[in-house]
Amino acid sequence: MSQISTITGVVLAGGKASRMGGVDKGLQTLNGTALWQHVAHTLSKQVSTLAISANKNLAVYRESGHPVYPDSLADYPGPLAGMLSVMQQCDAEWFLFCPCDTPFIPDCLAERFVKHRDTSMVVWAHDGERDHPTIALMHRQLMPALQSYLAAGERRVMVFMRQAGGHSVDFSDMKQAFININTLEQIDTMQRHE
Repeated sequence: MSQISTITGVVLAGGKASRMGGVDKGLQTLNGTALWQHVAHTLSKQVSTLAISANKNLAVYRESGHPVYPDSLADYPGPLAGMLSVMQQCDAEWFLFCPCDTPFIPDCLAERFVKHRDTSMVVWAHDGERDHPTIALMHRQLMPALQSYLAAGERRVMVFMRQAGGHSVDFSDMKQAFININTLEQIDTMQRHE
């Protein structure tokens, strides 16, 4: 049975943003709206509840009224640490993760993941050219395996998800939806893109 009744959407905004000079990427604005809010707005239409994974400016994110979960592991060990921390602190069964730097994600993300996940405990987006493993639907059942993986010093998202028996879901019909923003220059270029 591939139907999922409740999903918690999670905006991943806890990275170092080293390519943006260390500024909080999620709080940078595109067309007058913070990047994380673009993602949250689209996710909120597809999930039952919303949460934010963040490590800086927690008070700003909390102003949204959504729960904010900082990493439980030190030194920004990457997106998997954010995913694990949210699963440890939130009792949802399914989590739809999406990084704050992908402001154009599609409205059908959750629906397509649920439809094509089969029996997998994790699926992620593929735009026809590349995988987007941080845009993923994951079951809390993977929490112990993820904890062990990170404790062993591993950080690679794709490797973990393949080891967990996951597979990609095809979004090649909407490749532009998965553009991610890594620099302040990209934001300037994309203003009024929507």
